[in-house]
Parts: sequence; C-alpha cells; structure tokens
Amino acid sequence: MTFNLRFENDRDGPNSWVYRRGLVVRLIEQYSPSILGTQEGRLSQLLYLKDHLTSYHIHTPDRIIDDTCQYPTLYLKKNEFDVLNAKEFWLSKTPEVHRSKNWDSAFPRMVSCARLSMGKCVPFWVAVTHLDHMGTEARYEQGRLIADWIRAQSDPVILMGDFNADPGSPVHQLLTSPETGLRDTWQILGRSEDSDSTTHHDFNGTLQKSRIDWVLISPQFRVTDAQIIKDRFEDRYPSDHFPYMVDLSTSFSP
Repeated sequence: MTFNLRFENDRDGPNSWVYRRGLVVRLIEQYSPSILGTQEGRLSQLLYLKDHLTSYHIHTPDRIIDDTCQYPTLYLKKNEFDVLNAKEFWLSKTPEVHRSKNWDSAFPRMVSCARLSMGKCVPFWVAVTHLDHMGTEARYEQGRLIADWIRAQSDPVILMGDFNADPGSPVHQLLTSPETGLRDTWQILGRSEDSDSTTHHDFNGTLQKSRIDWVLISPQFRVTDAQIIKDRFEDRYPSDHFPYMVDLSTSFSP
C-alpha cells in the first residue's frame, strides 16, 4: 500500500492530523498490507503510526531526524520479512547530503529503500518516494536518479509513492521504459484512466489531478489485484489522498 498521509498542518482545521490519525490507523489495520509506504509524514506522525501500528516495524535506516521534514517511510509487517540491506538518499545532485535539493524543486525529496527476503523467494528491493509537486524539471531529474538506482540493482524492485505526475508523463515513461524495466500495476490489470482512478482529492472526495500515486514493479512480480481505497469513517476521509493497494505474487525463487 502506498499512502500519502497529508502532512501535519493545523490550517487544515477539522481535517488536521489530530482528528484524522485514528482513522489512518483504522484503515491500515483494516486492509493490513504487508508493506506500507507513506509520504508527507512528519516526525510526530511517523512516531504516532509506530506506536499504534503495533504489528509493523518502522524502517528508518540511519535517518537524520528532523521534525521539519516530510519523510517517505516504509512500514513492514513484523515476522514477514528479513531486512538484508537498507538505503536512503536525497533526490538531488548530492544524494548523500541531508535535505539537499536542486533544479526547480520546491522541497527536498528523498527515497527510502529496503532489501528484503521472504521465505524461499529471492531477495527484492522495495522503495518509497515522493516527487516534487511544483518543479517539472525536478520531477524528471528526480525520476532519473531513481531510474539510475533501479538499473544498478540485480534484484527485483517494487517502487511506490506519490509521483505528482500523470500516467504517460515523462517521468512515468522514464520509469516504465524498457531500460528501467518497471511496469505500472494499474495498467497491467487494464484498469481505466478516468475520474474513478484519481487518487488525490480535497478531503471531501472531490477528485483532483489524476492517478498520481503509483506502485511500479519489476517483471518478476505478478499482479493479482489492485484497488484505490476510498473508505471514509465517521463521515471523514483519513487523508486528502486515497491509498492505493496492490496484491502481488512473489512466487519467484532462487
């Protein structure tokens, strides 16, 4: 599941985090994804989920803690995976420099990755990211850095996140190109690209933009189902994004 939490912002009034956080936990527990990738989480939000999603391990490898940052973060179901390796890098010309940004990016953007093993399956990487919402050049260059990283891996990859771009956009074409080798799980299933596939809304279900939240996979994975989750609880949406959840088969073996 990829899930943009909407950052903690008191200007959201009745949709502020303090009023939604229990609903976010409720939704995640209801659907119980093995791997959860969140975006826009500030430190207090990530720690709230850490404390309340007791069946999950929060994955924050060597992270410099900064309570002003909005971190893409992985949560992994306990006892389902062994973490073999981990990496985080910033989507800039200096990926190892904390909060670095370049091009026309409005905010620093990053990737968090984990190399996992599960049963008899070969190891695979899972990565979560959030590309810039303003800079067209930045989005493409950020995507290029991710594509370079993917091409350097010998293991299969799951890439999830909020890409702030349409399917068919330059960054989508880059990540799903034969050279990069990822496939769009929604498109694999032949699902339509229309208002029903929009993932961003304004806390009231009013659809905005398009399908900007993706799960992309290496060819070694098989997609068995996918859904954009539009649940609301107590007449309230948990976030201004609908979570996107995919069922994958990992039957490949060494």
